[in-house]
Amino acid sequence: MKILLASPRGFCAGVNMAIETLETAIRLHGTPIYVFHEIVHNKHVVDRFVNEGAVFVNSVEEAPEGAVLLFSAHGVAPEVRRVAAERSLRAIDATCPLVTKVHLEAIKYAGQGYRIILIGHEGHDEVIGTIGQAPDAFTLVETPDDVDALPFGPADKLAYLTQTTLSVDDAARIIARLKERFPHIVGPPKDDICYATQNRQEAVRILTEDADVLLVVGSQNSSNSQRLAELGRERGIQARLIDGPHEIDPAWFRGDETVVVTAGASAPESVVQECIAWLRGRYSATVEDRTIREEDVYFPLPKELRAAAAAVRLPMA
Repeated sequence: MKILLASPRGFCAGVNMAIETLETAIRLHGTPIYVFHEIVHNKHVVDRFVNEGAVFVNSVEEAPEGAVLLFSAHGVAPEVRRVAAERSLRAIDATCPLVTKVHLEAIKYAGQGYRIILIGHEGHDEVIGTIGQAPDAFTLVETPDDVDALPFGPADKLAYLTQTTLSVDDAARIIARLKERFPHIVGPPKDDICYATQNRQEAVRILTEDADVLLVVGSQNSSNSQRLAELGRERGIQARLIDGPHEIDPAWFRGDETVVVTAGASAPESVVQECIAWLRGRYSATVEDRTIREEDVYFPLPKELRAAAAAVRLPMA
């Protein structure tokens, strides 16, 4: 067996920032510390912080008045911030700056009187937060067929935005359908799908040309991880999304395959290495690192946390 280890893979700048934010908040404020929704969509990361004293909540009301509440990387609606302030919660915002960019675009378009068509997955934390920026302005679409069913006409001012973790190919198909139906529609000057999502998909697209199997390390509720597995299947190879070596099934392999291993943007590198060790131990697999694109993006901690950490001389990440 030969393993093609994809790079870039795993943590993106937004995930690194969110995790460092929660780590720093715990050191500054102690526990329990409350987090609105999962800090990132990965079981290993969430379980680790639960063991350290973080409490993940699905509503602001679950956090006691005056407690520290951290907003996850996926962003929140203004209403969540309002309720947090009303309950005197000490809010720390770990929203990924690339999600914040989409929020600002939503506010701009809504303020200019546009109807906004959001391309995304219903119920995803990021989609909920984005729609919350201007609830009356948004319509959600998930497929080209959804575009065909839209009730708008030539007289409607229309704009589109996208969830940051979509399949690049799927989003392009939906955007093309939108522009076909509504030639006057406007969109953001720069693509909303984040650099990390695009880079990981590009690596899978290139490396699966010479592979039999794709293993994507990531949790089932991770949108960008799901998209990587879908991309492998679209390219005609067996593709599996796994949370760790315990989910690998020997029935998937003969033992002489070429296997691409990658990881979604919220999956820890330690779990990737555990999966590689499993394949090496069972099939004497060799590993070949394949770097498709270098990444050097870095997002600093939230301002209020940087200042507090500096005041008590905590080491900065």
